[in-house]
Amino acid sequence: MRVHFIAIGGSAMHNLAIALCQKGITVTGSDDEIFDPAKSRLEKYGLLPKEAGWFPERITPDLDAVVLGMHAREDNPELLKAQELGLKIYSYPEYLYEQSKDKLRIVIGGSHGKTTTTAMILHVLAHCGIEADYMVGAQLKGFEVMVRLSHTAKVMVIEGDEYLTSPIDRRPKFHLYKPNVAIITGIEWDHINVFPTFDIYREQFSKFIDLIEPNGTLIYCDEDKEVHRVAVENRRADIQKLPYVCPEHRVENGITYIGNTALQVFGHHNLLNMTAARLACHQVGVTDEQFDEAISTFEGASKRLELVKKSDTCAVYKDFAHAPSKLRATIHAMREQYPDRKLVACMELHTFSSLTQEFLQQYKDAMDEADVRYVYYSKHALQLKKLPDLHPDEVKAAFGGNVEVFTDSKRLLECVIALMRKCTNANLLMMSSGNFDGIDFATLAEEII
Repeated sequence: MRVHFIAIGGSAMHNLAIALCQKGITVTGSDDEIFDPAKSRLEKYGLLPKEAGWFPERITPDLDAVVLGMHAREDNPELLKAQELGLKIYSYPEYLYEQSKDKLRIVIGGSHGKTTTTAMILHVLAHCGIEADYMVGAQLKGFEVMVRLSHTAKVMVIEGDEYLTSPIDRRPKFHLYKPNVAIITGIEWDHINVFPTFDIYREQFSKFIDLIEPNGTLIYCDEDKEVHRVAVENRRADIQKLPYVCPEHRVENGITYIGNTALQVFGHHNLLNMTAARLACHQVGVTDEQFDEAISTFEGASKRLELVKKSDTCAVYKDFAHAPSKLRATIHAMREQYPDRKLVACMELHTFSSLTQEFLQQYKDAMDEADVRYVYYSKHALQLKKLPDLHPDEVKAAFGGNVEVFTDSKRLLECVIALMRKCTNANLLMMSSGNFDGIDFATLAEEII
């Protein structure tokens, strides 16, 4: 079997390409630019294109499938050639479904918490010896790649992104997976360039529930009023609905416990994610005792409240948080876990939505629980996204006037280091879906600790 990837260098695409290669399928691909880590990973498996660019001559009638990445455009010459030849063209999520349609599919949806919940489920299943295929949106400890496809696993765990499927398919990705077990962790407006109003955005989750397989299960966060609303309003009588809330817990000496189980992660949002994962694992036969034993060794997903370095009086964490609810949850978790330490919180406005003036108003008071609040954004990022210029005063006003705003990452770095060196008992939290224009978090932590 031969499969060709158009835009093989994407973060999701290259992982799927590697997964198919590991399954024994012949894989080829093209892209106009490929960066690490995708470049190194593709090279390791002999899948890195010899030269950058698009080559219609590589699209031949003997291809069994073409997988189209979101990075490609509608007028991509390889796509046009595939359409001309009448080849079967799949989007990334379509091909994942095709590979998993005979398996029990657990699909995790939500505006936040998807990656962590997916990671928790996979960690527990692996600990319990339950084979599972998967697709997850971050590199996980103990898992070589972010996608696994096999002939033998009877379960597939999928992180269900609500962003668009492909340049020629405007459906949200998670609408294509048809879950047997669906999870909704939270609903907060995002991807404003695709879903211009909150009502349109929320509707995608209602449709997600409609697409659960007959006699399937919906696991949903009952603490989130919007999730509660879409779950309760859905009138399907043929699915099981399992609401969840944060479990009882305690924090002792900087460690969070559920019952007698000591956890390596912390925060209200992580305990919610853990409860969703527990209910999902129940669906494949995992007991509470097995779950507790397994989850006690879970160290978290990459860039999700990830500890960079710590001492007896200071800790540096990095987190993927960028949306308003994620900022609030992550900052609250740090405050709850370290109540006696000063908290210095830095966040980067990096996504299209976060740099949009209309959406920016959603950040009001989002960082209030931090003692020191820094916000950074790049003027270059605005230009790349073709967005109107933002003045720092506009950003400051949107956050409620209680933040210091930077547009120079070097200046931000200088201020952070100077402040942290003066503090005797403080934590630093760096939050972004980017990297503050090249800040090396490990080097920063070394400077401070």
